[in-house]
Amino acid sequence: MKQDKIEDLTTIRIDKENLINRFMRYVVIDTESDPNSDTTPSTKKQWDLANMLVEELKHIGLTDVTIDKNAYIMATLPSNVDHKVPTIGFISHFDTTPDFTGANVKPQRIDAYDGKDIILNKKEQIILSPDYFEDLKLYIGQTLITTDGTTLLGADDKAGITEIISAIEYLVNHPEIKHGDIRIGFTPDEEIGRGAHKFDVKKFNADWAYTMDGSQIGELEYENFNAAGAVVKIKGKIVHPGYAKGKMINSMYIAQDFINSLPRLETPEHTSDRQGFFHLHQMEGDVEETTLQYIIRDHDKEHFEARKEMLSKLAGALNEQHGQEVITVTIKDQYYNMREKVAPVMHIVDLAEEAMKSLDVTPIIKPIRGGTDGSQLSYMGLPCPNIFAGGHNFHGRYEYVPAESMVKATEVIIRIAELAAGNN
Repeated sequence: MKQDKIEDLTTIRIDKENLINRFMRYVVIDTESDPNSDTTPSTKKQWDLANMLVEELKHIGLTDVTIDKNAYIMATLPSNVDHKVPTIGFISHFDTTPDFTGANVKPQRIDAYDGKDIILNKKEQIILSPDYFEDLKLYIGQTLITTDGTTLLGADDKAGITEIISAIEYLVNHPEIKHGDIRIGFTPDEEIGRGAHKFDVKKFNADWAYTMDGSQIGELEYENFNAAGAVVKIKGKIVHPGYAKGKMINSMYIAQDFINSLPRLETPEHTSDRQGFFHLHQMEGDVEETTLQYIIRDHDKEHFEARKEMLSKLAGALNEQHGQEVITVTIKDQYYNMREKVAPVMHIVDLAEEAMKSLDVTPIIKPIRGGTDGSQLSYMGLPCPNIFAGGHNFHGRYEYVPAESMVKATEVIIRIAELAAGNN
């Protein structure tokens, strides 16, 4: 961006204390989702925060504030310009992961972090240490919000919600910042892979959107894994072990052969960047039957298809070896790399990058080693890159978020709105 254009942009001053207080209010509300539920939202307690957010959006003064029977929230900040500009959206999820408890969250505030160990829980001797979590060193002197060591924090993604609402409230209170129509969307059940399943893209009616669901400050992502789940069932035959010779088929041994036949170094603990993997995440069995559950991930579509084919061919080879069908493999695609849908409209990524740079935030553009609602939404017709929300160590007791990162994320939202309206 040229220097004169930077100088033309509005100076943004976010009240850090108000933002922290808002975040603290949200994280103490338990919104853990449940993958074993077939309802939407998957847990009734998600309604507690959802209903509160609806009232807050109304109080701020947004229009078209709605919440449907599945707890999907939408609202509009109307345009304050007299010319046609794109309608953009900002989206976050209000559920927290079932990987670790989100009940009775007791956030702790660390002002002017000194770079040393943080005792999260003295009684249990739970310590958040920069010796292990080196990213802490990036935030010396800043205000950190942590857990008390017994729960997750919920910055994933209540930090994103905090930032969106704070940004929209700022725009309402500062009409000198010109913007087009801005659509807000808050969703349930993202953490169990269902956040976009019942999202009404047509009703949302935005040209494009951003999920505020990334991690450290500067992250800007428009690539994610192609993903599939595989269920491998191995059938055995149980016979009295004293008379089993030539008759017993132990499904667990065949399962062991299957596991060991896959590339050992193509697993999550041995891969990074754009490298894909096979991940055995659940195994249950006895002599008669063993079930393996895998997730398959790869950024490259051809490699992704090859991984799925490898599982099927391996099952075929073992069936041939045993002279009968002892293994069946069921593979189901889960989501795809959103790059395919975002690449044709790269100006929406460029806009977010420009917004960050104008605020002295260094963009970190890298692929997501996971999924995001933005992936599914992009394939549903709403191109949707992902922007940092600021948190670290999601899904566990060591989760934390620097308040200054949340301030910057809030500023980025405002700047994107300003730039999208042509105010540069």
